[in-house]
Amino acid sequence: MNVSPKIHTLIVYETIFGHTESIAKVIGEELTTLGTADVLNVNKAPLILDDFDLIVIGAPTHVYGLTGTVTNRIILHEWLDRISSSNSICRAATFGTRIDKPRWLTGSAAHAHRRRLRREGFTMLGKPGDFKVTSMVGPLVAGEMDRARDWARELAAAVATVA
Repeated sequence: MNVSPKIHTLIVYETIFGHTESIAKVIGEELTTLGTADVLNVNKAPLILDDFDLIVIGAPTHVYGLTGTVTNRIILHEWLDRISSSNSICRAATFGTRIDKPRWLTGSAAHAHRRRLRREGFTMLGKPGDFKVTSMVGPLVAGEMDRARDWARELAAAVATVA
């Protein structure tokens, strides 16, 4: 009997109104099919990533991409500046939330973070996940939680093929 190794996943999210956190938790639930999944706010996320096989990061989209600096709160791109990992062996995926308008108009934190992680040596898996909210304060567009589950299942399948 061939038993595949358990994958230890870290899902790090930044959230303002709670929508990205909701998506992160759904993704975490789905990725437990691979092994373990730790879902953590960026303020509680570890800086050493060597114990993880897969890193999934998510953030809300603001000002055509990444969020700006907020006093007394670590934001995702600041966390990325601080992390330490042997990135060449670490796989990663990105997701984000954005207003329900065309991407060329809103930008995408998921795509921006994907570019950065790739530059830093992470092996990117799957497509960036963009999940939509009705306005800056939400709520999520109907059906987005189901789309997040589907995205996580597709990511799990991609991880399984390279494991």
